Amino acid sequence: MSSRSINPGILNELPATTLSRLLATGQCSAIEIAEACLRRVDAREAEVKAWAYIDPEYVLRQARARDGESPRGPLHGIPVGIKDIINTSDMLTQFGSPVYRAHQPVNDASCVSILREAGCVIMGKTETMEFAVCHPARTCNPENLAHTPGGSSSGSAAAVADCMCPLGLGTQTGASVIRPASYCGVVGFKASYGLINRAGIKSTSETLDTVGFLTRTVGDASLLASVLIGWEYSGIFNKYDNIRVGICHSSYWASADAGTIPMILNAGESLREAGCDVSEVSLPRPCDLATEAQATINLYESFRSYSYERSNFPDQISKSLSARFEKGKGISLEAYLSAQQVLSECRLKMSLLFKDFDVLIEPSAPGEAPYGIDNAGDAIFSRMWTALHLPCVSIPVLKGPSGLPVGLQIIGPMHSDKRTLEIADQIHRMFA
Repeated sequence: MSSRSINPGILNELPATTLSRLLATGQCSAIEIAEACLRRVDAREAEVKAWAYIDPEYVLRQARARDGESPRGPLHGIPVGIKDIINTSDMLTQFGSPVYRAHQPVNDASCVSILREAGCVIMGKTETMEFAVCHPARTCNPENLAHTPGGSSSGSAAAVADCMCPLGLGTQTGASVIRPASYCGVVGFKASYGLINRAGIKSTSETLDTVGFLTRTVGDASLLASVLIGWEYSGIFNKYDNIRVGICHSSYWASADAGTIPMILNAGESLREAGCDVSEVSLPRPCDLATEAQATINLYESFRSYSYERSNFPDQISKSLSARFEKGKGISLEAYLSAQQVLSECRLKMSLLFKDFDVLIEPSAPGEAPYGIDNAGDAIFSRMWTALHLPCVSIPVLKGPSGLPVGLQIIGPMHSDKRTLEIADQIHRMFA
């Protein structure tokens, strides 16, 4: 083992890419990283409430095992938190619902299994909304404990933001990765639909559900994506000249807080000064209908996805979720198929639009995290992109009037995940 210059006490604060290099060169061990993360959990969990399940002794046993074997790849020995709608064969998976209290799956979700194969230390299960839908979890925002951490991947976002672990898995049906990333001041990445296998993840909407990550750098998101999606990871990003950036004028800009749109326009000007080719763009019809179509499909499919739970355990389902089920029950097949047709047309129009742009940008959320944890905030700035199956990255480069973070959302063409992450990293560095 080489000489050490790293204080083990700060290992939990370092990005996964840095930890990977330190582990590879013998400057730290998996057990030291795990111990640093667990110390942070011990110090802050009572306030932040990021974890639905965590067993410190089991975390340490995994870390010791990783130290005792040959490295399996760049994620070897790196801790990761798993959203509690994703199956783990050795940890409770309760879906944020009393219906599944003390539920222990017999299998790992495919994404968890791949991470184990890569040598990750599975840190624990992070808090989520009830079935990752609408009823708030108990998690608080580490940036300000009196404010919401955002949507259903809030536990992963809070754990990463508070340096309890460097990586967190989440899922997004509407805005459940991008919005918590924005509110908690971390990087959020939602992959293109279907690129990351969803076997073993509790389904809300077959059309919309997508796996994503919460990390502290875009490089960390790319590292995690390389393992779960399957591209070669070198640690070196391609650099792009004259990046064509479209400031997206969507039909819901009026939903943004008063100061948010000026911040986006200013960000566009900063990108122009940094050498990007920036222009403002309005989306073609029928993209103005895509957000409404997303809502229709989500309600229709979630009513059917949770037929077992709502039929057999109605008393253990929250009033807010029960109300959503009733809305879904009232949506006709004709309305559902019409919404699917709208999205098919929109996806075609967006593929044509991206011939003129490398990425689009807009806010990740309407503004700062709202006060109180019962209001997870508005999903309006992500629902369309989720429905259109596009890769999205939220980078923490903006600040609202109270000093809380507001994410800049970067949207790329379908299946351009690697390139979109590389451009997002380049844009992030422009604001550093």
